[in-house]
Amino acid sequence: MEKRVEKIQAELAPFQWFFVTDPKNVRYLSGFTGTSGYVLLNQSEAYFLTDFRYAEQAKLQCPHLEIVIHKPIVFDSVAELTKGAKTLLVEASNLTWENYQKLQEKLASAVTGTKDIVEKLRIVKDQKEIALIEEAARITDEAFLEVCDFIKPGVREKDIARELEFAMKRKGASQVAFDFIVASGERGALPHGVASEKTIKAGEFVTLDIGAVYEGYHSDMTRTVAVGYGDGFLKEIYEIVLKAQEEALKAVKVGKSGFEIDKIARDIITDLGYGDNFGHGLGHGVGLDIHEQPRISPQADTILEENMIITIEPGIYLPQKGGVRIEDLVVVEAEGARRLSLSSKELIVLC
Repeated sequence: MEKRVEKIQAELAPFQWFFVTDPKNVRYLSGFTGTSGYVLLNQSEAYFLTDFRYAEQAKLQCPHLEIVIHKPIVFDSVAELTKGAKTLLVEASNLTWENYQKLQEKLASAVTGTKDIVEKLRIVKDQKEIALIEEAARITDEAFLEVCDFIKPGVREKDIARELEFAMKRKGASQVAFDFIVASGERGALPHGVASEKTIKAGEFVTLDIGAVYEGYHSDMTRTVAVGYGDGFLKEIYEIVLKAQEEALKAVKVGKSGFEIDKIARDIITDLGYGDNFGHGLGHGVGLDIHEQPRISPQADTILEENMIITIEPGIYLPQKGGVRIEDLVVVEAEGARRLSLSSKELIVLC
């Protein structure tokens, strides 16, 4: 983590400070897992600000930073530490307008909003981060396989989501990555169909978009299963989505853009007549946040680098009929994509 701090410091100008308030960015730079902490940096100094409750925890988790127990109003401590600064950079997307004004009142220096200073570092994962995400993916795979035995006619979508959460926590997850999508039958046409009171019926497809959090890092995987032998039309849709997903995976390479990868899957789906039914991007980065950079979409110009972790998740959604999505979490390596989501992608027929 010390190297992460040094990389940020190298980007700062003389007499410029950077006040980090986003909890995920604070954790990335400090290692702190509590609920109240800030990082304050200039070219040569690096502070971790917290309150009395976390004094001992901060000493244990942030040995590379100087610990400061801040005043009752944290901005008073920021003003004191940055005395003589020309500018104080703040995370514009995290600091409220009210707090921005309060901070500006305390400082003689100019407060300037910035974007993505830390996030740009977070795009490429180190080996420890990759190992943590891989463990989160393993938990997700195992929970999915376990809960497949629970999915049957008469079971509510919410019951399936609950069983998935229990399974993940039994297997080591600290929490779930997001509100699980469990969308059955016609609800499969909802890309974000969060689990509802609806009961599963024989012959329906069920889309499960799930993920675990392990030591702060997320996983993300989607599988669509069939409950008995149902609609042959949806099986054809499944094969189209699977083909698009696998071809996009093959194309993931260092030096490719997010746009190029998205286009491969999108062209397959469009050429087969369902382009209007695939309305979201092909994927996104995953790490301390469930959705982070880079994006894999028609607008994405980010170039893939080694050790980025992304999802590949095409889908087709048909109103009044249902839908299919298949998603893998992968790490970009020199030779291509290495799957972290290892559950089978052949259509699983339950019951």
